[in-house]
Amino acid sequence: MTEPGSTPTIDVHAHLLLPHVEEAVAGQPGLAEARALDARRNGPAALAVNGPMVGQRVPRLTDVAVRLAAMDEQGVDVQLVSPSPSHYHYWADAQLADRVCRLANEGTAQHCAKAPDRLYGLGLVPLQHPELAPTLLDDALEQGLRGVEISSHAPGRELSDPAYEAFWARAEDTGALVFLHPFGCTLDERLDQWYLSNTVGQPTENAIALSHLIFSGVLDRHPGLKLIAAHGGGYLPTHLGRSDHAWRARPDAQDCAREPSSYLRQLYFDSLVHDPHVLRELIRVSGADRVLLGSDFPFDMGTEDPLGALRAADLSDPDFHAVRGGTAAALLNLF
Repeated sequence: MTEPGSTPTIDVHAHLLLPHVEEAVAGQPGLAEARALDARRNGPAALAVNGPMVGQRVPRLTDVAVRLAAMDEQGVDVQLVSPSPSHYHYWADAQLADRVCRLANEGTAQHCAKAPDRLYGLGLVPLQHPELAPTLLDDALEQGLRGVEISSHAPGRELSDPAYEAFWARAEDTGALVFLHPFGCTLDERLDQWYLSNTVGQPTENAIALSHLIFSGVLDRHPGLKLIAAHGGGYLPTHLGRSDHAWRARPDAQDCAREPSSYLRQLYFDSLVHDPHVLRELIRVSGADRVLLGSDFPFDMGTEDPLGALRAADLSDPDFHAVRGGTAAALLNLF
């Protein structure tokens, strides 16, 4: 634990399972089809591993006392807790989607209220129904949550879709955090072996979603948006040279006002990249004040030792402490 009076160590990428959400969608039209799509995208080998893996982690995903004990073991003072992305259910109709998000917001708030000095939460909005997103963002904030978690796209809609303008505006106006965490990859069966659906799919989805936000001008129109990209922003932050070249060379890539790489200073990224050299490069291109400690607690594609992973990058003391918790403390208004 951090010494009293010092900046807390804050993990911004930690998850929660919400049984009430799954009870609400059980047997509903569309669920079976969504699960079949998920099965095709992941493949049988991944599904055979995923079930037992999640089952072993249910106590850490649901029991606050178990969560806090694990945090103590990791040296983490505060977690920003978001629902498991499996709770998005972007297939749901408007009425069910409203219920799913309200249950997720309420359940996350209740979980965090059991340790209010150590747990802060994010809720959900239904990206498949953009007209509901501002209201359900307000619901999350009214529950005491700090913002919401979203995926990289919804069926038939990219994050650049003009239908989301009211949501981006509301998030900017309220100062809400928006945590971009993909679930599923549209490359489908091309990634259905060797867990490529996650190892390649997740960083690909991050890169696509962020590119839509940058190139479409969303970040020009909403410069105060507080968006945190999971998994270090995927492939995009360390491969933006090609995007910058396209912006300079092609008129059809110039709907944003500046070179794409300049928008990294408007975004936040978690530190979960599994490679100290990549983490150092992420910090170089975005700034240490734009990178936040993240573990993907408690899933197997996360890290059991987020501070150890941060130390391995061999950062300067100011950069280390900014990533460890300084920037996140300011975002969460803990000072």
